[in-house]
Amino acid sequence: GPGESAKYQVKLGLFGDAGEGRLAVMGLDTVRGHQTYHLRMTLKGGIPFAKVDTKYESWFDTDELISRRFHQDQHEVNYERKRTFDFYPDQQRWVMSDGETGDLPTDMPLDDLSFLYFARTLPLQVGVEYRFNRYFQDDGNPVRLKVLRTETVEVPAGRFETIVVQPIIKWKGIFSEGGEAEVYFTNDANRVLVMLKSKVKILRSLDLLLEEYTPGTPLSTPAATAQDGI
Repeated sequence: GPGESAKYQVKLGLFGDAGEGRLAVMGLDTVRGHQTYHLRMTLKGGIPFAKVDTKYESWFDTDELISRRFHQDQHEVNYERKRTFDFYPDQQRWVMSDGETGDLPTDMPLDDLSFLYFARTLPLQVGVEYRFNRYFQDDGNPVRLKVLRTETVEVPAGRFETIVVQPIIKWKGIFSEGGEAEVYFTNDANRVLVMLKSKVKILRSLDLLLEEYTPGTPLSTPAATAQDGI
């Protein structure tokens, strides 16, 4: 719900504590008449020859659990990308801030960040691989969510029982196929992101470790169930 926030320690390769990450539901917003959660993920830090300064923002429909807008400002070592998309699901098209347009492969689009929140609504059974043709750019489909195992982990915020998921998107970014990311959610109904591991060029790895967590306030009206999108 709105107000949920988490602070993470960022580790790069063998260099230990190298920055800070944050994941938050900033609040509610309206996009073209649709109520949305305004989601934000930031990663910032690095070492002299390799910097990470990345921000993802998503406007995630509270009723339909689809993305209405996505902003990406990504700087990871020698990779950069900055773009904003507006999604028009009823027309199955997207429009970038520079005026470029394209087709959506689905009328239920999700972006890199909204997929992370969408995953929290799933049953997440160990050994199951969930597949969705819902990534907003068709080249990234199908998005695969592989539920690998349960694992007890220690992070700065404490000790947690987690369920480990590998999200695979056929696109450049933190959840790209080559990044071999693993996402550790609490193994309970809240599915709080406790740890994230991903591979990056040069430094080999980028890890997020939970330091602080503040729960949000769920909306009084339940959102659509994840089953609607499977």
